[in-house]
Amino acid sequence: MSFHKRSFRGPGGSNKQFINRGRSSFPKRSGNRIRYMSVDPLMLIKKAEPQIKRDYVAKHTFADFKLHPIIEKNISQKGYTAPSPIQDQVIDIILEGRDVIGLASTGTGKTAAFLLPIIQKIVNDPSQKAIIVTPTRELALQIMDEARAFAQGTRCYSTLVIGGVPIGRQIRDLRRNPQIVVGTPGRIKDLTERRALYLDQYKTIVLDEVDRMLDMGFINDISHIISFLPHQRHSLFFSATMSPKAKLVAERFLKNPTTVQIATQQASKNVDQDIVRIAGKNKVDLLHDLLIKPGFDKVLVFGRTKHGMERLYKELRDRGFDAATIHGNKSQSQRQRALDAFKNNRIRILLATDVASRGIDIDDVSHVINYELPETYEDYIHRIGRTGRADKTGVALTFVD
Repeated sequence: MSFHKRSFRGPGGSNKQFINRGRSSFPKRSGNRIRYMSVDPLMLIKKAEPQIKRDYVAKHTFADFKLHPIIEKNISQKGYTAPSPIQDQVIDIILEGRDVIGLASTGTGKTAAFLLPIIQKIVNDPSQKAIIVTPTRELALQIMDEARAFAQGTRCYSTLVIGGVPIGRQIRDLRRNPQIVVGTPGRIKDLTERRALYLDQYKTIVLDEVDRMLDMGFINDISHIISFLPHQRHSLFFSATMSPKAKLVAERFLKNPTTVQIATQQASKNVDQDIVRIAGKNKVDLLHDLLIKPGFDKVLVFGRTKHGMERLYKELRDRGFDAATIHGNKSQSQRQRALDAFKNNRIRILLATDVASRGIDIDDVSHVINYELPETYEDYIHRIGRTGRADKTGVALTFVD
């Protein structure tokens, strides 16, 4: 088995450059059928670009924000010493009550950037309520954990409303009148329709990772949620990019917002991209040979279907590999256990489909392996962005015929 090590500058994200070239293909849906777009494998070969690290010098310390002493203590206990760029530039604006558009990717510290001023507002006035809308269950859980850590000892209470778990307990939790609700669009909509959640009571709302919510088809749910919000509200909008659809949501959602954009390196620039030619060989054998190589310490393997990933998991398990799967047929608790095991290095191989992968934001992933090609080039970029994070270089390998 050999890798092709030619350096190649990939396309600027346009699917058109992938049509009618080479023998491999991205599948493209047409009605209920899937047709295939041809791909030149050279498009999947690219060396990581040299990184120029520039240390950011914050204009503020956390003490400058004049947060409650208990919040400052919790910040210190979390190990935060200086604000990240998004925290440095956004916290004061939110504390002043202005609407914000924050353009920053996952991993920049934006969760704390909106949670800290929200918790401070609630400490000042316990009648205040905030709702945080996020695209995936896993991201909602991460935000919830952060909220509880920063609010410890403040009598600021939060609850989680996500799909995949019984709704009854969430209804009971809402009756306890928590000041912060973190949830996914579908479950929030469901709870409003059941009259268990009254959105007109929430004067502060955060739409987090808007671009991902729109990619996942939540535009109608977001519109439904916005329609129930109070006219006088404090609105915070966070997204990695500002697509035309996201811009339309922002225009409807925000009033005279202040825009803060944090320059982030495109994820794929941190990733060595290469291909593995199948050439009639057994794909599982090729994957096996990769996984036993030195340096494959924390590996994400992507496939197209739930059943395909489950079959691959059983095959790898029978070969003695410690692995887990995350896909749409898994319950929320099963998905969370798999993510926790991967995050905490109890397993080193996680198999995922594209839908489930939206919640995977874990540092130190050494390799992404595209066992099967994704539906679109954008999905490919999303997949390989799971490695090469926090100024580290990652490796992405794609199986091609």
